[in-house]
Amino acid sequence: MTLFGVPLILRSKRWLGVLAGALLLLLGTTAMAATVTASAAPSAPSGASREYVLSPDDVVHVAVFQNPDLTLDVVVDERGYIAYPLIGSVHVGGASVVDAERVIAKALHDGGFLVSPQVRVTLVQVKGSLVTVLGHVARPGRYSLDSADLRVSDMIALAGGINPDGADILVLTGNRNGKPMRREINVRSIGQADAVSENVLVQSGDLMFVDRAPMFFIYGEVQKPGAYRLENDMTVMQALATGGGLTPKGTQRGLTIHRKSPDGKIEIFQPKLDDIIRVNDVLQIQESLF
Repeated sequence: MTLFGVPLILRSKRWLGVLAGALLLLLGTTAMAATVTASAAPSAPSGASREYVLSPDDVVHVAVFQNPDLTLDVVVDERGYIAYPLIGSVHVGGASVVDAERVIAKALHDGGFLVSPQVRVTLVQVKGSLVTVLGHVARPGRYSLDSADLRVSDMIALAGGINPDGADILVLTGNRNGKPMRREINVRSIGQADAVSENVLVQSGDLMFVDRAPMFFIYGEVQKPGAYRLENDMTVMQALATGGGLTPKGTQRGLTIHRKSPDGKIEIFQPKLDDIIRVNDVLQIQESLF
């Protein structure tokens, strides 16, 4: 059987081939469109970047979904403003990255430029943020935040670490959500599984202060008299060991502690070897009479 001089069965096979090719082309186009759409959709920045507070001289990348003409890098000026197309100057200084996204999106919407703008702000360079590290560290000073996810441990490392006479507790002060913040952080617990929250993120304007470690003093008939760091729950026996032990002339029976009472008076008493040493205690080891 023929149709227009061509066998019907052959023509049927040709039409099937044409239909199959068209179907494959349609599927490929749809998949490509889905890929392009997915790649163009805004991705969520890291949690640390989104909470970072913008400061003058910071550089940010602003992108508006499906509006390439509104995608550009901008610098936060000394007043905290950025210059942005259509909406002009926008104040983002002191705002977090996620808040800056909302501010720009609202300005685009309220200005009648876009119905439902999807704005993404990404940190490019952190230049305007400084954290001050003072006290008993190797290199006290002001340090620039070159990343949005720097933590207390990172700032300690930048400052060269805590000196041997530095305390285990540092004080972090600054502002969070427009309110003053003060927090005491146990440096020794940083990195432990049950104290990850101690290693907090730092922000521009933060001040870290490492005080001198609590001390005790020992003198008299000991091998190494002097001032020593007071460890937690340190006993009299441990204090004697820290001072190198007694000299051949020293005696435990001649051991006394000089301790300042809350009213400022000095108390002198003979302790037991398992008594706990307190801050600024002075241990005196007297010479044996025999």
